[in-house]
Amino acid sequence: MYSRARRIAAPFAGLLAVGLAAGTVSATAHATAPSDVVSKNAATPAAQAVQFWTPDRIKQATDYDHALDATSRGVKGTNSTPDGPPGSVPPMGEEKTKTVKSKQVNLPNTVGRVFFTLPGANPRDPKSWRYCSASSVQGKYRNLVATSGHCVYDIKTNRFYDNWIFIPSYWDGKNVWDGKAPYGIYAAKTFNAHDDFVVKEDYDFDYAFVNVYNGIKVKWTKVGDTWRPVKQNVGRLGDNVGGQGFTWNRSTKANVFSFGYPAGEHPDGDKPFTGRTMKWCYGKTTAMPAAPKYNLQEHVGFRCAFTAGASGGPFLYNYKNATRTGYLIGVNSVAWDTDGNDRYDHISSPYFNGDTYKVYKAAANRWTGNMP
Repeated sequence: MYSRARRIAAPFAGLLAVGLAAGTVSATAHATAPSDVVSKNAATPAAQAVQFWTPDRIKQATDYDHALDATSRGVKGTNSTPDGPPGSVPPMGEEKTKTVKSKQVNLPNTVGRVFFTLPGANPRDPKSWRYCSASSVQGKYRNLVATSGHCVYDIKTNRFYDNWIFIPSYWDGKNVWDGKAPYGIYAAKTFNAHDDFVVKEDYDFDYAFVNVYNGIKVKWTKVGDTWRPVKQNVGRLGDNVGGQGFTWNRSTKANVFSFGYPAGEHPDGDKPFTGRTMKWCYGKTTAMPAAPKYNLQEHVGFRCAFTAGASGGPFLYNYKNATRTGYLIGVNSVAWDTDGNDRYDHISSPYFNGDTYKVYKAAANRWTGNMP
């Protein structure tokens, strides 16, 4: 899967392979999306997706990783520039609050794991059970999840994934299911991505926003070899965990936190993470080199040793520990080995600009409601 001689970067998959101006979301619930925004309803019925992910399958799901074999060491970083004025949408509950400083790093409840099966594969085959990271983000109907494009769409089959669910604040503790999904499970209704990723496989657009149905809390009971669920509606995602703000057209040099669930190994075979709990990195972004094979020219990244599994987790700007919220300024997209020592040492995100805002705005105004 990897070229040992030239392994510079790998899209995280499963990872496949982070004073603001005020902003608002003002479109109607069923507004027509711009032509370069791809919005498609999930193929898997929501109830089927929730019931598919039994505790055994959750435990066996693996990070989804594709090799990115660009030979970009020593190449000067790209010069990502805004395509308009900067803008921001504040986090939920902080539309009129002041910044509160804190010395601790408190993990955000908005971040969790997404699980899906590969399209066209046998869903009963454990090899098709995969996961990524993601985060709840501000939206009109409090039903929006932000992740990377390769965590919703398979460029090999040109199809969106099946059985897609989001579990915020996931924690794999002592095999107790309630501990793994403390705020419920949220099944996808509508995937929203940029046409340049879906059609052109351009990783400068490797981001997606997913509208999810109201959550379901599941209590699983095992009878013999069969898991049987008892379900309870827990309401909207944003009401339960909040939602990060959203910002675009910012400087390429921004201090950010990145959160996610890394689990994959480094190119040298070392596997320092398990994916069972959330991890974080902190640093200042800079423009990354180009990776022509993936049309990657406008990524920003910073030093971080995340591996596969963290893909789709948020880059959060102006993160406040007291409220556990900040502004989504990127998503974990690509892992880089910049010094050629077979260890990932940087993560990068597409630069969020006006194109990103188009996709976000289309998604932020879609209503979902209760799961059918």
